[in-house]
Amino acid sequence: MSEENYRGEGLEDVGVPVGAAPDAENPGWYSWGDFPRGTFAAATGRLLFKPDGAGRAVCRIFPTEAHMNMGGSLHGGSVMSFIDMSMFAGGLCAGMERGHYVTLDLTTHFLARGKPGSPLDAHVELVKQTRGHAFLQGVVRQNDQPCYSFSGTLKRIRERNAPA
Repeated sequence: MSEENYRGEGLEDVGVPVGAAPDAENPGWYSWGDFPRGTFAAATGRLLFKPDGAGRAVCRIFPTEAHMNMGGSLHGGSVMSFIDMSMFAGGLCAGMERGHYVTLDLTTHFLARGKPGSPLDAHVELVKQTRGHAFLQGVVRQNDQPCYSFSGTLKRIRERNAPA
């Protein structure tokens, strides 16, 4: 996506992440497409995201049986991976400054059991942006019911790690 297309049409105060494109299978949502097969991110599934007004965004995944724990609920690790990815994609949609970030901290409260078969929507809020950090919070809902709440901090770094 070119610099002039970085901000979505009619979204003066919010943007979409670089490289994102409208998701053909989910009108109104953006994605980066499928993550490379065999990567950790690919286990989460396709990540959808969209701005939701100044300082806010919504991110979505479609949990499957592969995301379940032995008790029949969504595995906490899969949920936290989704939330972590949502802080990045949602933060950028919410107006976070572009750059490379790493997760500094993430606190998650498990309010209800998530289940496969219905989308999980992370409602992300960019609380504050400083020169070196982005502070975010939000609630993950399934069927309009809160399942998880979270808060986290992303640290902006100057240099990316070299590929392995």
